[in-house]
Amino acid sequence: MKISENWLRQWVNPTNTSEELGEQLTMLGLELDDIQMIAPPFTGVVVGQVISYTAHPDADRLKVTTVNIGADEPLQIVCGAPNVRVGLNVAVATIGAVLPPIDGKPFTIKKGKLRGVESQGMLCGASELGLTDEIDGLLELDDDAPIGTDVREYLGLNGQIFDVAITPNRGDCLSVLGLAREISVANQLPLNRPTISTTAPTTDKAVGVSVADDDACPRYLAQYITEIDRTATTPKWLKDALISSGLRTHDFLVDVTNYVLLELGQPLHAFDADKIVGDIVVRFAHKDETAKLLNEQTITLTGDELVIADDVGVLALAGVMGVLRSAVTDSTTNIVLESAHFNQLAIAGRARRFGLHTDASQRFERGVDFELPKIALDRATTLIAQIAKGQVGQITCVETVDKLPKRQLINVPFSKVENLLGITLIANDVVDLLNHLEIHTTFDGKHLKCLPPSHRFDLNIAEDIIEEIARVYGYNNIAPRLPEFAVDMRYDDSADLTHTLKLKLANTGYFEAVSFSFCDEKLEKLLDDDKLGEILALANPISSELAVMRRTLLSSLLPIVQYNLNRQQSCVRLFETGLSFVGKTVAKLQQTPSLALIATANAPNTMHNTPAMDFFDLKRDVENLLPSHLNTASIDYQRADLAFLHPGQSANLFVDGEHIGYFGQLHPAICDELDLPVIWVAQFELNKLIKLHQSIKAIALPSKFPSVHRDLAFLVDTSLSWQDVAQTVWQSVGEHLTDLVLFDVYQGDKLPQGKKSFAFTMTLQNPNATLDDDAIKHAMDKVIVALTDTFNAQLRDS
Repeated sequence: MKISENWLRQWVNPTNTSEELGEQLTMLGLELDDIQMIAPPFTGVVVGQVISYTAHPDADRLKVTTVNIGADEPLQIVCGAPNVRVGLNVAVATIGAVLPPIDGKPFTIKKGKLRGVESQGMLCGASELGLTDEIDGLLELDDDAPIGTDVREYLGLNGQIFDVAITPNRGDCLSVLGLAREISVANQLPLNRPTISTTAPTTDKAVGVSVADDDACPRYLAQYITEIDRTATTPKWLKDALISSGLRTHDFLVDVTNYVLLELGQPLHAFDADKIVGDIVVRFAHKDETAKLLNEQTITLTGDELVIADDVGVLALAGVMGVLRSAVTDSTTNIVLESAHFNQLAIAGRARRFGLHTDASQRFERGVDFELPKIALDRATTLIAQIAKGQVGQITCVETVDKLPKRQLINVPFSKVENLLGITLIANDVVDLLNHLEIHTTFDGKHLKCLPPSHRFDLNIAEDIIEEIARVYGYNNIAPRLPEFAVDMRYDDSADLTHTLKLKLANTGYFEAVSFSFCDEKLEKLLDDDKLGEILALANPISSELAVMRRTLLSSLLPIVQYNLNRQQSCVRLFETGLSFVGKTVAKLQQTPSLALIATANAPNTMHNTPAMDFFDLKRDVENLLPSHLNTASIDYQRADLAFLHPGQSANLFVDGEHIGYFGQLHPAICDELDLPVIWVAQFELNKLIKLHQSIKAIALPSKFPSVHRDLAFLVDTSLSWQDVAQTVWQSVGEHLTDLVLFDVYQGDKLPQGKKSFAFTMTLQNPNATLDDDAIKHAMDKVIVALTDTFNAQLRDS
């Protein structure tokens, strides 16, 4: 927010320099981004008055003017501006004046001739002084501008503009009042508030108002003002305040509402009273209702936007912008001035939905003091009545007091203040500090009883109050010291193990991706499955592409793959760690730390005829994530039944019967929909993977006795999986079986119908003795009996 330093100092004027004042605001949590001059440096420009002009004898568009600047003799100046006229007060750059740079070089006014006629200076437009041009031609000064006065002094251009970054929780500081209140507290100075009183009505005119939803709008005020003199111009002091805060001036009514907005922080809106049909109604929009805004943009409303309407339709998008149909024009003499308190949630996100960002929406989305509407309305009404002689009508006020924000008493143990800040404070000083912040505070000997003011929506818990104490007391006044804490020597290696898993993937050729936890609803619907629960939409999304919570990390990784493929990166291998959000409702939402992989089937090195990635390549990458000490007997793969995976090219991973995650090929139908090649994906619960790495059992010494390898082959039913056979072998042999490898699966005409052959190698070893023939035979017999009895398997001799 840009605000005039001079305007601030009218409210509270510490002895600090501009730089010191800016540093003070920053330390109060209101970061000063920049200090700018109202206008760039220039010298030698004074107020002059055109006393005559004639046509240039040798140029149709030029005029030869005579200008009074309060000197002994008037100046002859050649000018080509279309608005030059006798009696016009203008900015005159005299001989030797230095104007703002043109192409990086200062522009010096010299005596010269234009088309043979001597010119003793230059009549200036706004742009030549580094200001914004409001009209085509000369900068027109007020009729009472004192002749000969330095223009910088007359226009107040020597002041500076503070550009302050206001955090979202401090909407109360988006005004001169808010910033001055902070400076007042920091410097222990009184706040010079302007006297604001209610102007007595001079007419019975009023407008009817009804509020259909008092939760969204608990307070609405409408002031009728008639017979406004539209020839009245904006006073210089009001113009100066706006210009010195970086705003352009418009017509008087707009200037007044902008002035009150900047001064107090309450947005106001003026309707042309003669264009309102019937009563004003504050309601939610009808679905597909349309409105043409003041910026001539036509919007179609969805139904959850709060609007101000009449019998014909929408008059304004509440808290955002008015509609062209009800706009005040140069001929408007009767207005209805709106001042309201809108619920933050009823306004938040609506402006962004239509690509808008207004001063009003910026404030209402952050929260505006619910006691301000009447004060701001009185301020604006008084200015209009005094300056433009408007006849003040009746105020129509519709409010539901119990729907206004509640200010709850906050109980703060004084010991907690000192413990958190690490300093010793005097209770009475803290009470005075908080009361100066308008936080009504008492102390009962142990606790601070704090009641926040109506403008501080961000104060709700004890820590909020302690933060207020810290920032006003001054962070620089709190000596740094190490906190005292009891050290827990137990080491949590989760972060290290996560990093180890990432390194394994990086060494395998994957790159880490970091994305939002939000995703596109269209993509999330493509990756749908009943096991993932409902799609949870965000109440206030960043954009339409980031409108829902991701139920799987693949929703974030797939757009990245698309992005890279569209830029000729054919081999893409990525991984990401982050939260996935699964649940039927928000109340039952589970946030699961997850690890996901995604890869295109394209080979990383086609120059050497590297084969494309297949299911077993992905399985290798998955097994690389498992700890090396894990017994293969505890690993189980089962066919995955997720709707977004290829039914014959995907699997669930289980370890000791616990589901760890899934991997496989993305369903071809989804790839076709997204115009993608074959894509391999995987996702695992990160905490379960880490737990596997943490569950290291006692390390056994390698056996010094030899191992024995034995091969067996069995005929089994074609429906039988190797996983079931392996589990039975491990269970039957027991501790002497150290490894089991399937090396051949055969199905063909030489085997009986409905049968296939499994051939596998068993590695047997006794850590305490050499296995003799009887022990080996006994182990083999146990395997044969177990497979025969369990699966009706037949031992093959050849």
